[in-house]
Amino acid sequence: MAGSHFGTIFKISTWGESHGAGVGVVVDGCPSGLSLTEEDIQIFLNRRKPGQSRFTTPRKEDDCVEILSGTFEGKTTGTPISLLVRNTSQRSHDYSEIASYYRPGHADYTFDAKYGFRDYRGGGRSSGRETIGRVAAGAIASKLLNEMGITICTYTKSIGPVAVNAFDEDEIFNNKLYMPDASAADAASEYLNQCMKECNSSGGMIECIIRNLPAGLGDPVFEKLDANLAKAIFSIGAVKGFEIGSGMEAAKATGLTNNDSFLTDSEGHVSKATNHAGGILGGMSDGSNIVFRAAIKPTPSIASEQQTINKSGEPITVSIKGRHDPVIVPRAVVVVESMAALVLADALLLNMSSRMDHLHKIYDK
Repeated sequence: MAGSHFGTIFKISTWGESHGAGVGVVVDGCPSGLSLTEEDIQIFLNRRKPGQSRFTTPRKEDDCVEILSGTFEGKTTGTPISLLVRNTSQRSHDYSEIASYYRPGHADYTFDAKYGFRDYRGGGRSSGRETIGRVAAGAIASKLLNEMGITICTYTKSIGPVAVNAFDEDEIFNNKLYMPDASAADAASEYLNQCMKECNSSGGMIECIIRNLPAGLGDPVFEKLDANLAKAIFSIGAVKGFEIGSGMEAAKATGLTNNDSFLTDSEGHVSKATNHAGGILGGMSDGSNIVFRAAIKPTPSIASEQQTINKSGEPITVSIKGRHDPVIVPRAVVVVESMAALVLADALLLNMSSRMDHLHKIYDK
């Protein structure tokens, strides 16, 4: 299977299936000397693992990461970092029935159309468990970014019709929905309870704010920073929309209302009066916060009856069995954050070759 690799210098390759022996990732291109332990990665994995609330799948997995290579005495060596998370709670018999038909909203049909074969146990490579490798790699990328003073704040902006009306960053980790508004989290919980009673599911929106990124990252044509962020976020299975800055609202604006005026402070630092561009101009970071949003579709596996066809093309009625999240959004927050971190780490390393003075700083004695 092609398409399991991501990045140019800071590269990752994810592998494994939902109901196989395990899932994982190989990270190549991480500089040596970065402090890294399994605990650093486990913090990120704990944010996406199942069974943490009534709004996630009851599948119980500890998702404990093992570092198999690439570190020595608590630091990266510059060689490939191989990470493994073993699957311990597979119930493949829950999925044996779906081998004969195509689930609405899933990749069953497209896998058959492409490969003529599919692993129907929990979705195989299309399962949400594939994101474990992304999150583990993203934890390393985030550690690199933090060394440079770059931080990423990612949270649930809305679930179904319920959107946040306030922003308290400390509140994000105080509720299981990762919303920065306690009142909105309570209202969203009530909405999800109703969805569950109706054997239904919900979608939502995730917002990401990247702070302290230097200006000039990204390239002006095919490797635009916003284009690479969009590709990274769209590579997450549940994402159906992406926008940066004013996003779709820019279509309703005028040049006068959408342009961001430049300013300088007393020390000559460049800033902007507004941030409709979302921190990227001409495909390159402009030094202000990068702000983007990802639209997450409702969980397609629901217990309500749905119409579909079997592999013979005959119409049938199905009700999906198994252990599924009524909403994907809360567990996808850290996945979105991880993919953003991977793009930024790669962009930082790529940017070292953009100017001669960068090379002089590294190699001049």
